Amino acid sequence: MNPTLVDRIERLTLRLTELDALLADPAVAADIKRYRSLSREQAEAAEIVGLFRRRRGCESDLAAAREILADPATDDPGMEAMAREEIATCEARLEQLDAALQAALLPKDPDDARNAFLEIRAGTGGDESALFAGDLARMYQRYCERQGWRTEILSEHAAELGGYKELVLRIEGDAVYARLRFESGGHRVQRVPATESQGRIHTSACTVAVMPEPDEAEELQLNPAELRIDTYRASGAGGQHVNRTDSAIRITHLPTGIVAECQDDRSQHRNKAKALAVLAARLREKEQGERLTREAATRKALIGSGDRSDRIRTYNFPQGRVTDHRINLTLYRLAAVMEGDLDELIAALQAERAAQQLAQLETGIT
Repeated sequence: MNPTLVDRIERLTLRLTELDALLADPAVAADIKRYRSLSREQAEAAEIVGLFRRRRGCESDLAAAREILADPATDDPGMEAMAREEIATCEARLEQLDAALQAALLPKDPDDARNAFLEIRAGTGGDESALFAGDLARMYQRYCERQGWRTEILSEHAAELGGYKELVLRIEGDAVYARLRFESGGHRVQRVPATESQGRIHTSACTVAVMPEPDEAEELQLNPAELRIDTYRASGAGGQHVNRTDSAIRITHLPTGIVAECQDDRSQHRNKAKALAVLAARLREKEQGERLTREAATRKALIGSGDRSDRIRTYNFPQGRVTDHRINLTLYRLAAVMEGDLDELIAALQAERAAQQLAQLETGIT
């Protein structure tokens, strides 16, 4: 095992003893926020230290079995067979424990367990871009259905010929942000539009942004003096569900010009609460983007940087392929991907991120 990782685990062992003492302190238990934070840290440290102790026990068993096999005095065939079996078992167990330890040592992002807001905006390509935005929305909604997640449309601006100029979804479920965080960026489509009479392939683009939903306890404190809140009548299909009141909400954060809207509910109060949550998420994303930019000078963040100007993926319909440019992965199963089968893409991106994090750990980068 890498000596840097061993050193890190040994320091964690000392920290675990310290955490156990802190959590037994009545003064710490009285501070709920600190107690929860220390409890999470203690649970993570205990998992890693426990795995490491099991690994050391396995190493000891392996050394004993090898010693028996190498001992010239061991002339019992049954004993030799048992030693060989123990060696094989220990080697397999060590491999499993190493993989588990590496996964447990990877830095945890507290946002990974959160729900998320997913924004899709039409870009270059006019009507075709808006139609592709609609296709992307359907793709993500189908993926969410496969995961058993709940989605709701917070705001939408439909295009005249179909699709969306802009769409904002809220996605609720287990580890939503962890799965969708890599979708932020520029998505390019190459296909023959339905309006193209000469069969020429056009290239259009959309941008996708995925933001973790802020924790209510940690949500940014918005200054009411810095907000402009406008109400308007929500657009709708008419009929019995037409919105006859000014319940839609648009909130503008004056210092940054960032805007959030919500019109999905008939209640102005609920729309305002949802719009505020989206605004807080966008402001938080802006802060994180600025931090990533500052860190880029010392560490390259190739995966999940959230930089929307990057072209992260191309959907080529004539060739039936989808290519993720960040990891040079091409799949010739575009139809399945557009139906929401994103598992292979997402798993590959997660594996690449984990490999980068592990490499940083092994070289001592924190």
